[in-house]
Amino acid sequence: MKWLLIFAIVIMLTPITVHAEQQSPMEKLDDISDEALQMVKFHRYEDAKKLLDYFSDQFISITGKEKPLTMDEVRIVNTSHDEAVEAAVSPNMKYEERLNKLTKFRLVIDAIATSHQPLWTEMEDQIMTAFHQAKDAAINGDTAHFHSNFNTFLSLYNVIYPSMKIDVPVENIQRLDARIDFINEYRSQVITNTDSQQELTALDTDLKNLFANMEEDEADPSLWWVIISTGSIIIMTLSYVGWRKYQGDKNMKKNRSRDLKD
Repeated sequence: MKWLLIFAIVIMLTPITVHAEQQSPMEKLDDISDEALQMVKFHRYEDAKKLLDYFSDQFISITGKEKPLTMDEVRIVNTSHDEAVEAAVSPNMKYEERLNKLTKFRLVIDAIATSHQPLWTEMEDQIMTAFHQAKDAAINGDTAHFHSNFNTFLSLYNVIYPSMKIDVPVENIQRLDARIDFINEYRSQVITNTDSQQELTALDTDLKNLFANMEEDEADPSLWWVIISTGSIIIMTLSYVGWRKYQGDKNMKKNRSRDLKD
């Protein structure tokens, strides 16, 4: 009984390392996309192109056999991959644009390969900062700063947009698209008209909800396995201890009854 209690306490206090599962094909592709991004960061464009070609071969092999992705996901991957290849081979593309295209591709593959905490949500601070600066500029009537910051927001939003389409319900995407398109098309009106500025407030709310919803239910499934396993051990141990105590009390009463009879 003592050993069971000690064992339960050790289980509770000792970090449990969940056995790492073997990498899935998509996780391997995720690694390749990350390596290609790193090559572009260090201006090693030829190496990035080789990795992207290797990715293409592996992707065709995977999707040709198992069909693990939807048609929309395949289309998003192919489009972002084409843009990444263009960034790797273009002789005139600026470094920042190359980096954005490879980052977009990397985020798409991560969104498909992972079931929680997608990397694109880590751009929340950058995106919200650019948007809030644009919003403040519009309210203050600062045309130059509004255009500059809203363009920055659009550029960052464009980087995560394909990944969002994988993880976010289509109706949410459509609502965001409608608000962003209106603000972009009627920029001058948004700066001068108070009613039009309500679209900025509404978009602010939608963007906050977008990232907030992605933060929900992101607990690692392995953590739940640890919690359930530990709880089961504790319950079994306490039940066994209670049963032993019950048996002990029962036997003690029997012995007392015998002594009285004797």
